[in-house]
Amino acid sequence: MRLAVAATPEVALPTLNWLLTSEHDLVRVISQPDRPSGRGQELHASPVSEWAKANSMELTTPTAIAEIDAAISDVDLLITIGYGRILPATTLSIPTFGCINLHFSLLPKYRGAAPVQRAIEAGEVQSGVTVFALDPGMDTGPIYTSITTPIQATMRSFELLEKLSHVGVDAVKEALVAIEKGVIPTAQNGVASLAAKISRDEAELDWSTSAHSLVNKIRAFYPQPQAWTKFRGLPLKISQARVSEGHNDLQPGELRVVGNDCLIGTLDNGIIVERVTPAGKKEMSALDWSRGARFENAERCG
Repeated sequence: MRLAVAATPEVALPTLNWLLTSEHDLVRVISQPDRPSGRGQELHASPVSEWAKANSMELTTPTAIAEIDAAISDVDLLITIGYGRILPATTLSIPTFGCINLHFSLLPKYRGAAPVQRAIEAGEVQSGVTVFALDPGMDTGPIYTSITTPIQATMRSFELLEKLSHVGVDAVKEALVAIEKGVIPTAQNGVASLAAKISRDEAELDWSTSAHSLVNKIRAFYPQPQAWTKFRGLPLKISQARVSEGHNDLQPGELRVVGNDCLIGTLDNGIIVERVTPAGKKEMSALDWSRGARFENAERCG
């Protein structure tokens, strides 16, 4: 089949690499226009745009639907992977076999922008990928393939996304075979949930909640936007932590160093903080940070 891929993030790269070596003809890559980022707000290309340039692939970065329509007018199928734009029904009908999407959850759970982060935040022990036929809704189309994979207890969102990006290659392979055979995709079944984009305010840690829920947030929100709290009036990002056992005498938010462990009190057991980023500094071990901070007696964060 003649294929186009509309994608933006790095998680699309394993599928793109496979398509280059497959029997299919990847004729075009579509990605978001260059965006300003960093302190200097310089324009930067998306990871997918960079990949297309490195592989001498035809690249288009449309700003209007009409440009997308033109870019897929000569293909059999469009594959989208985190493209970042909902396409109208008129666009979806242009390729011979329509459009499919590789989504990083087991649909209908976790529809939306942050499925991996929301799954980890909720304490899920398994995740997966789904390839479905796009319709005008938010991840609501019928399913071609779905593959389940476990979530390890220490996995953060970027680690699970990396794993799912490779699992997704097999899901896309299976979906392309099904489409060529004329298989009709199956309607989604089960309880749907929404995985909304995460705001910085939402990533602030509430120490009056349980240790497990706080560790899940820290895992889920790394590397973006990163879970954070306040220490001496300044933001403190926490990038890695685990649940403590046997330190339930700490008050919520109370800081204490015990041996080589930097502890923060929660509603129940407390957490052991392993990696932090203090305001204006680079990420460091929490123990090194605590030695420099020299906590006062019963000092709290938050």
